[in-house]
Amino acid sequence: MISESPRILVATAVPAERDAVAGSLPARADAVAVGVGPAAAAAHTAAALARAPYDLVISAGIGGGFLPDAPLGSVVFADEITVADLGAETPDGFLPVTELGFGAVTHRPPLSLVREAAGACGGLTGTVLTVSTVTGSAERAAELRRRHPRALAEAMEGFGVAEAAAAYALPVLEIRAVSNAVGPRDRAAWRIGEALGALGSAFGKFAPVLESWKRHD
Repeated sequence: MISESPRILVATAVPAERDAVAGSLPARADAVAVGVGPAAAAAHTAAALARAPYDLVISAGIGGGFLPDAPLGSVVFADEITVADLGAETPDGFLPVTELGFGAVTHRPPLSLVREAAGACGGLTGTVLTVSTVTGSAERAAELRRRHPRALAEAMEGFGVAEAAAAYALPVLEIRAVSNAVGPRDRAAWRIGEALGALGSAFGKFAPVLESWKRHD
């Protein structure tokens, strides 16, 4: 008996990202635009998971890269999906919600799958941060990197998607194609079209890895 490939939900923030991956999806994969920001991403991903059974959830899109480690046009796979601004400011600095005694700030995708997928398309692996406000200064970029030295990229939806996946006891991946540098906001330097192209190309290269992947509970 031939086993079926896993059923996969790919969650992007906006239709442009969804359309960028649509032509390169593995078999039995659905792509949906779930909205911008962690709250919308969590709510709409959870709604999609309630409608149909899935084996794997992927948060996919473009994002900012921490230079020089994640240059424009590179593709980053998260081995840790961490929310960077969920917590409290104190006189001694930022405290994540976990240090306040509740909640979670990090989800960890299946490491073997992360490595295989990244290897198939020449992607980088490291922490991808989820933020509710896009970084717009060198000072904040440096502070995020100080608190998260393995961070390669930031985006706005990964942790929300991961929270929804966790509620259904499903594994999650996050992939980001770098469109801009994390730091001072300079729209003229952004390369959104190139990043969307890199995102779609990466999916085409690692789709066979996903199709042959077996979930281990």
